[in-house]
Amino acid sequence: MSVDLPPKIRERTVSKARTLLEALPFMQEHWGKTIVVKYGGAAMERAPLSRSFGNDLALLQHVGIHPLIVHGGGPQVTEVSARLGLPTTFVGGLRITDGPTLDVAKMVLAGKVNTDVVGTLLGCGVQAVGLSGVDGGLVMARRREPPDLGFVGEVVQVNGAVVRALMDQRFVPVIASIAIGDDGQAYNVNADVVAAELAVGLSAEKLVYMNDVPGLIGPDGDLLSELGVQEALDLLAHPDAVDGGMIPKLESAVRALKAGVPRVHFLDGRVEHALVLELFTPEGIGTMIAVDAPGEEGTP
Repeated sequence: MSVDLPPKIRERTVSKARTLLEALPFMQEHWGKTIVVKYGGAAMERAPLSRSFGNDLALLQHVGIHPLIVHGGGPQVTEVSARLGLPTTFVGGLRITDGPTLDVAKMVLAGKVNTDVVGTLLGCGVQAVGLSGVDGGLVMARRREPPDLGFVGEVVQVNGAVVRALMDQRFVPVIASIAIGDDGQAYNVNADVVAAELAVGLSAEKLVYMNDVPGLIGPDGDLLSELGVQEALDLLAHPDAVDGGMIPKLESAVRALKAGVPRVHFLDGRVEHALVLELFTPEGIGTMIAVDAPGEEGTP
């Protein structure tokens, strides 16, 4: 026996039910999967959006997804370096890191930024645990060259057992992009690269880059909603399509896809609930790159 509801209540409640049911196939598709999120840009710096991100992660956990967060903190490192009178120079989107700059990176990334992100997530009910790549030899690196960028590292291997143990207990690892060498030397490693290597090492279902741009922009200025690996390589080769900090992001995305990660997403972290919108709606809001050719429906 059905009970008629007042029209306004019925419309509102049924609309909510439909929204949940539309998201159900995407939730089922992601159940039990690992998703690595590189968190940075405006989403990390603006408190209201930080809480939106924390609430998204809480939802992901409640529907059976295992998220892992990697963060950088380039603007914060630059700010503290400037206060200390240290110059900031980038080559190909990578920061030249001498000894004093490395000390700043360790303080800012593994200290303040990591603590701030973990605190925000805990405030949203997410049991986050802060780490850097140094902890447990999580991210092993060696000096990157050429060119000589100082104490900038390239990833040699990741120790997935460290974070798997945490995720098995429903903790969310939050990892600062400082790595360690065999000799105990710390290295500053681009967070985009760390995220990609962890996605590969953990056999993640997806790698998500949350930035302060809408997604990948084509040479004509339009947002690219979906593309394949070859098209991503074509973008990298185009002289006017990709530059600065987007270069290591896109290079890392291609590396992850070729190593077995099925999907990589580029999202605008300035959009409220960007992560949920991309993962649980048919349209998505950013750019998805897949190993196979574009043209599939949705982003499951």
